[in-house]
Amino acid sequence: MNVVLTQPSAAPVIQALRSIGYTASTAIADLVDNSLDAESSIVNVYFEYGESDGLIKIVDNGTGMNEDMLQTAMNIGSKDPRAKRSPNELGRFGMGLKTASFSMGKRLSVLTKKDGVYFERCWDLDYVSECNEWQLFTRIPDEVRVKLGEIEGQNGTVVCIDKLDRFMGYGRKRKLKETSFFNKVSRINKHLEFVFHSIIEKNDVGIFVNGNKVVPWDPFLRHHQNTIEGEMQLLKLNDHRIKVQYFILPHASHLTEPEYKKAGGYKGWRDHQGLYIYRENRLLHFGDWMGLFPKDASSQLARVRVDLPNEADSDWQVDIKKSGINLPEEAKKRLEAISAIARKVSRDIFYFRTQSTNHGRRMAGSLNTWEQSGRDDGPQFILNRNHPILSELFNKIDNESAKLLNLYLKFVQLGSPSNIIDSPKVPEETVQEISDADKGLVLQFASTMLELNVASDEEQLLNIMITQPAFDGINRVTLKFILKEAGVIG
Repeated sequence: MNVVLTQPSAAPVIQALRSIGYTASTAIADLVDNSLDAESSIVNVYFEYGESDGLIKIVDNGTGMNEDMLQTAMNIGSKDPRAKRSPNELGRFGMGLKTASFSMGKRLSVLTKKDGVYFERCWDLDYVSECNEWQLFTRIPDEVRVKLGEIEGQNGTVVCIDKLDRFMGYGRKRKLKETSFFNKVSRINKHLEFVFHSIIEKNDVGIFVNGNKVVPWDPFLRHHQNTIEGEMQLLKLNDHRIKVQYFILPHASHLTEPEYKKAGGYKGWRDHQGLYIYRENRLLHFGDWMGLFPKDASSQLARVRVDLPNEADSDWQVDIKKSGINLPEEAKKRLEAISAIARKVSRDIFYFRTQSTNHGRRMAGSLNTWEQSGRDDGPQFILNRNHPILSELFNKIDNESAKLLNLYLKFVQLGSPSNIIDSPKVPEETVQEISDADKGLVLQFASTMLELNVASDEEQLLNIMITQPAFDGINRVTLKFILKEAGVIG
């Protein structure tokens, strides 16, 4: 087959790469990803303001790069997104370093140190546009190099972006004023607190902005006593394990004013509801239900965390910026069902707590329907009687109905397959010694079966009772003895 090798013109492609759609916040987060992939424990982000231009530096103490590694990193598209990556790796396309940097400024300089030896490269888009070729400088210009300083230790990297035309208006008539520049830095700081909160919490990683430590912002308020934490669910989609867990934040009445303001996030309570998609503990997307449901005021307490492995990127269509994502069709039904539960409880709490006639009453508890009992000598699992939906149901029914429901729940609990154990065989003619609690349950069940006309005579009643898992350890003679002694049967 006859082919001809073509090379795209540099100038128009560079302009296209600059217009992928980064914000300053998503661009800085993408650059921090590279530092984390290099196993950095400290990442410093510096923003310097100048009258005509500014400077952005990302300094890390990661593994650094040798010359070949640096050259590869500076190539446009240095990774195949289909290639298998190591666990926890955040990068995918090998584009983030360049596209994120170019979205803010026209010059990208990288100084790196590997085993005590320095290496450097520099892209200058003014020069690329002028010559219309992919010409990469092997030395950083002196006026920039002097601002980078030295790298402490044997390894590390400094990424520097200047000629900040898109970040602050370099080369234009209207430049960003100093106050506006640092307001923008403050918004970036908030974004980093949010996007990397799980990574900062779970790993020994420190991220700093202009010397100030980034404090993780937990959108789920997991440490607040009134937060309802749903059970972790594992979904298997295309052989990838997806973790899903929902959280219901406390009603405003349980929060102090500073807690309420902080929990609302930088977008506000209404716009922080919905699905939170994480990949390798790094937040990719948040703040809506992604077409499953509309946003509404009563669902603002519901936040659903979805954790993906990096190998699921293609299924979820993770983009270069790591801020755009699409739900796979096979995930929609499962996430819709889980989210519907969270939204229902959010509505119950939201409206219940805002009705003045119900002031002072409380709806709280785990969303787990079953809980481990912690016992070795009895049921391993017990029903969660503090489930908010169940609590609300008991509040709405009369005493007689509540007694019936309570009895039914006891038998649901005792009849759970996880609680059914082999009981020792007891001779039928022997009357067993059983506890007063078990006697009470026998009598309560028998009386109810007779009242509801489920059993019409003694023989039928005993036949029903002997088949109940709850009475597995009690023989027929003992059941009959208890019922006769109490006068339930003749």
